[in-house]
Amino acid sequence: MIPGSFDYHRPASVDEAVDLLAGNPGGALILAGGHSLIPMMKLRMAMPEQLIDIQDIDTLSSVSVSGPQIEIGAGVTQAELIASEDLAQHCPILRETSLQIADPQIRNVGTLGGNVANGDPGNDMPAIMQLLDATYELTGPDGSREVKARDFYEAAYFTARDETEMLTAIRFTAPPAGHGASYMKQKRKIGDYATAAAGVVLTMDGGTCTSASIGLTNVADTPLWAEDASNALIGTTLDDAAIAAAVAAARAITDPAADGRGPKEYRTHVAGIMVERAIKQAHSRAG
Repeated sequence: MIPGSFDYHRPASVDEAVDLLAGNPGGALILAGGHSLIPMMKLRMAMPEQLIDIQDIDTLSSVSVSGPQIEIGAGVTQAELIASEDLAQHCPILRETSLQIADPQIRNVGTLGGNVANGDPGNDMPAIMQLLDATYELTGPDGSREVKARDFYEAAYFTARDETEMLTAIRFTAPPAGHGASYMKQKRKIGDYATAAAGVVLTMDGGTCTSASIGLTNVADTPLWAEDASNALIGTTLDDAAIAAAVAAARAITDPAADGRGPKEYRTHVAGIMVERAIKQAHSRAG
């Protein structure tokens, strides 16, 4: 289909983009990579009066690693995340996850900010940001504010971002040196959204798990931080009983839709398998 008519803008600064958003609340939309928005516009599920293309805003394209503190601009592409050796060293789960998003053509344009900001439950990075306890910087006409990733997602395509705000940066503390991490994703074909996916970051000390965090993708109307499943691993040796407890706790919070990827029961079952595999792989990488 053909999108509805709109005015196209390509601002050179965040302030200019925010002014455009504030000047047409609800009628202006941000275009980053466009891989979620453009298909919705073609189906006329999204019909912006103003389209604000942020590709020329250089301040959104930086990656900063200062000790354990990491800040990533919302305009950084998946390809740039993959290419960053600093991120690969301090937080390798970002590269591993990015490599499982769509295909190289999309990763060359699709941004981290676009992936986490629009509230699509099928996007991969929101669960990663939740398990990393990341913070999102939202900038609007009244300045900037911060919202935890774990508090950001309200329902499918509904978030804590006001319609006059834009996501400008993502910040988090890198997991400690020696941690293990894994992102496991089951999908129908390369480039597809997940049937179910799970990310795990954990640390070990003397054979005992001292910290763990688990995130789930596309098994509810929002990404999920599996707090009880994470806690089920802490203080254990990651033996079979501990992993089974974590899998059960993760499955208990899922509520996937029945769709072309399978019925609810199947997708919940797959989610548990992804959690188990991700725990075991993260364990093998720890240390």
